[in-house]
Amino acid sequence: MLDFITNPIAGGKNGKKNRNAIEVIKKYLNENNIEYAFHFTEKKGDGSLITADLIKNGATDIVCIGGDGTLHEVINGFTDFSKTNLGIIPCGTGNDFAASLNLPLDPLEALKIILTETPKYVDFMQMPTVRGLNIIGMGIDVDVLKRYAKAKKKTKLTYTKSLIKTLFKFNYVDFDSEINGEKTHHRSFIACIANGHRYGGGIPICPIAKSDDKQLDFVAIKEMPKLKIIGAFMKLKAGKILSMKEVTHINMSSIKIIPTGEYTVNVDGELYDNIPFEVKIVSDTLKVYKK
Repeated sequence: MLDFITNPIAGGKNGKKNRNAIEVIKKYLNENNIEYAFHFTEKKGDGSLITADLIKNGATDIVCIGGDGTLHEVINGFTDFSKTNLGIIPCGTGNDFAASLNLPLDPLEALKIILTETPKYVDFMQMPTVRGLNIIGMGIDVDVLKRYAKAKKKTKLTYTKSLIKTLFKFNYVDFDSEINGEKTHHRSFIACIANGHRYGGGIPICPIAKSDDKQLDFVAIKEMPKLKIIGAFMKLKAGKILSMKEVTHINMSSIKIIPTGEYTVNVDGELYDNIPFEVKIVSDTLKVYKK
């Protein structure tokens, strides 16, 4: 039995992309006599509530149709990882975590992976109050998301434009990182913990990060002269940001961030104010359908 959870307006254009995917999926499932049910979210948080209720009632395979936002809600609704597997059919604007798993964007091809492959362990990030699958961060990405949220059209180009505008108006963030008992002070415009390798609809913030290697990647980009920011942006887009001397990159299994003053954390594209910024990796727990 496949239980599909989807946001009917995910993917832009009032959900046209999502609706088309659902039609293709239903047709294939009906033709092959595969039992399924669809569950639609109506407001923020529904994905978590639906997931928790399905697992409580014995769901074995929950499939998220949508983007990183819907996927974020689904993973935060998991209450029993031992009995329930996760499937992903990417239909959002960015689909960044799906990309880290090399999942196809074609909904039928993604469905066939769920129907034919054996689920495999995928790491996730656990904070005291919320889980993340892809990227957890603070700094410029938070400002970009706030600017992006005000845009009328939500596209990859809109996100890039929001990023460029923010680069020249951003205030650096001050924080301490605590890794293996060692505390380091940072003044940065990007600080993130990566399980996946990209965010923002394809920006490779940590190209070498892998979601099944049982470790997290900490990336912090230090304060730099304004004249170097454009060059840093170009390296970021090209997947070469880790080569810059202003970049700190550390592998670890857990980290604690202690910001100075008020702060907002970006967890898979969702914003949380002043939550405890402690992250640890959880491995050999979540099973996801992938090749």
